[in-house]
Amino acid sequence: MGWLQSRRLRYGVGATGLAFLLFAGLRLVFVLGFSGIDPAQFAHNRQLLDTLGIGLRFDLRLAVLLVLPLAVLAWMPRWNLVRVAGLRVVARGYWLLTLGFVGWVYIIDFGHYAYLGVRLNASVLRYLEDAQISQQMVWQTYPVLWIALAWLLVLGVWFCAFVRLERLTLGRPPRAIRRASLAFGSGLGLIAVLLALLGRVESLNLQNPVPLRWSDAFFSGNGKIAALGLNPVLFFYDTLKAGQAQFDEPQVREHYPVVAHYLGVDRPDPQSLTFEREQTAQPYRLGATPNVMFVMLESLGTSAVGAYGNPLDPTPNLDRLATQSWFFKHFYVPVTGTAKTVWASITGVPDVTRQETATRHPLITRQHTLINAFTDYQKLYMIGGNAGWANINALIQQSIDGVRLYEERHWQSPRVDVWGISDLDLFKESDRILRDLSRDRPFFAYVQTAGNHRPFTIPRDNDGFKRSNLSLEQVQAAGSRSVEQYNAVRLLDFNIGKLMEMAKAGGYYDNTIFVFFGDHNTRISQIPHMPPAFEQLGLESNHVPMLIHAPGLLKPRVIEEAVGLADLLPTVAG
Repeated sequence: MGWLQSRRLRYGVGATGLAFLLFAGLRLVFVLGFSGIDPAQFAHNRQLLDTLGIGLRFDLRLAVLLVLPLAVLAWMPRWNLVRVAGLRVVARGYWLLTLGFVGWVYIIDFGHYAYLGVRLNASVLRYLEDAQISQQMVWQTYPVLWIALAWLLVLGVWFCAFVRLERLTLGRPPRAIRRASLAFGSGLGLIAVLLALLGRVESLNLQNPVPLRWSDAFFSGNGKIAALGLNPVLFFYDTLKAGQAQFDEPQVREHYPVVAHYLGVDRPDPQSLTFEREQTAQPYRLGATPNVMFVMLESLGTSAVGAYGNPLDPTPNLDRLATQSWFFKHFYVPVTGTAKTVWASITGVPDVTRQETATRHPLITRQHTLINAFTDYQKLYMIGGNAGWANINALIQQSIDGVRLYEERHWQSPRVDVWGISDLDLFKESDRILRDLSRDRPFFAYVQTAGNHRPFTIPRDNDGFKRSNLSLEQVQAAGSRSVEQYNAVRLLDFNIGKLMEMAKAGGYYDNTIFVFFGDHNTRISQIPHMPPAFEQLGLESNHVPMLIHAPGLLKPRVIEEAVGLADLLPTVAG
């Protein structure tokens, strides 16, 4: 255990501890002074404690991030904090400036929350447009001098603590440490740093270690509770990274007549730019309240489906369902990308973000969704992997009232790859959940598959699925880029067949509307079996299969019109 005598290690751990203690103390100030939550509620509300725990992990991450530059200075081979006294002066200056800046961010965050009920985010930069007025408002509203004095006092105490730590660790005489012990300690320290930055140790998928993200703080669906789990410095950075682009009003006014006509606006008004329109109940609307089950088919485009013309017959189950369902031959997603399809399928609004995805924007997690119009429904969302991917968990839990989100950490089945458990196991465990639900109320379930995606894993436990022995040339002639990709499509279809068997055995098949749709097409080789325009215009990326399967409720029908993902929820809602 000689590595415990390392001066650098002791300084790094001590500095991290001091910074974390400061941030935890500031979090306590927020909880008691600004959150508006009665401390007595923590005794009987588990969500408050869990969210606070998430916040403390963010605090630890920030502490580690602040220590990392000094860790580099400490572990440099010759010019380092141990040997060069001048670098320690640099370290002191670093702490003075860093803690001073971070402290002011916290102070602004407290005032921002007290004024608007929202944690500090990049939208605060708009106040710089009228900096003089903003400055006067702050000066006349808050005791600025007293706040500044209080922070200078805290800053002075912590600065002295860091100087004291430096003298107790870096300033003491060295002790001999064996190389093996030092290597072991360094490795252990590196693992600890990585885990602190990751922010999670439970249910960790080493193939896809999704870090703790701001969206995890929103698991309760309550913005007031979520505020307890955010770190103002990290959250400000996240919102700044997401961008603050606004709509272009002159462009909207210029094109308003065309857009209003296209959308069928009832009473167009170029002045107010209204897009309101009313749609009466459809003639196919059912009087009963059946279950609804959305099944998103990962990376499945129409070019890979037999019912749409693929000559290799890779999807016999979907092909059979197409003859028994409302079969949409020209269904399009507005943009490619799984997270963008999740967004549009829930909100009914295309994801038009130019960078990243709308799900990654911390300020727009709460969206209007027609799923909430399914009143008295039990709402569930199932995904085989980590729902923190692309921050979709925030959209789901903030927008869908009362939803139960099941993800990687909830499943009993083993993970098979980066995307979590297999689709077949996801269907099996989801089926068990649906069977156990109360039959007094219908359910709305959204199941998100992931198997038809690289690395195209074929799990060992696959209920007898057999790989195809077609050659690479044969599958490439029908659109697939590899035999593995072709078999992944076949496996997805195989699992859909198993899902239908489970639903029938579970007793909810006849009273459920199954909605199968692809999120986007994947990379293809060539598609001679599809119209030439699909390749020439790039339509193959957005053209995906779409079936509404409810044989006990709806007669089979083929829809030839071009339709889109934004209209999916209104169609199902009737």
